[in-house]
Amino acid sequence: MFIDKTIYRSRPSDKRIPKEERCYDLLERLGVQFERIDHDAIATIDGCDELVGLLGIHICKNLFLTNSKRDRYYMLMLPGHKQLVTRELAREIGSTRLSFGSPEKMEEYLDLTPGSVSVLGLMNDHDGNVELLVDSDLAKEEYFGCHPCINTTSLRIRTADLFEKLLPAMGHEPQFVKI
Repeated sequence: MFIDKTIYRSRPSDKRIPKEERCYDLLERLGVQFERIDHDAIATIDGCDELVGLLGIHICKNLFLTNSKRDRYYMLMLPGHKQLVTRELAREIGSTRLSFGSPEKMEEYLDLTPGSVSVLGLMNDHDGNVELLVDSDLAKEEYFGCHPCINTTSLRIRTADLFEKLLPAMGHEPQFVKI
């Protein structure tokens, strides 16, 4: 897999797809500093090992979930090493059985595709269709990593900026859970 080992501290100088450009626009508008690495597409947490050392972060796993009635949708952020037991999470949040949300709903609500799920996709959820669940251990980290809505770039962002700047600007309040 190709990884450009250069760490950039600004948006790319070349033109990117619109949803990625919107991520950089949001970060710049809010004054959120970030570090960026470009790489080949990485669709799963298992492909992120080399990025951990380069960016100096623990990789964050982002999952798009729905309840059994498919009338509530969630984005779950948790440390990459943790394993999710959906039955336990459903009990903790008072939900019916949880499963992965469909790619169609993910694209409709978040303008994301499988393998590119990112908390930054919440900027596209103008109607509040997706609830944000954050593992409490993730909130303790100084930095977290995410994609800018496309899995060919990874960002390192201060966790405090997520909770103090990004989420309020995107209109989403996190619900903390213990995975």
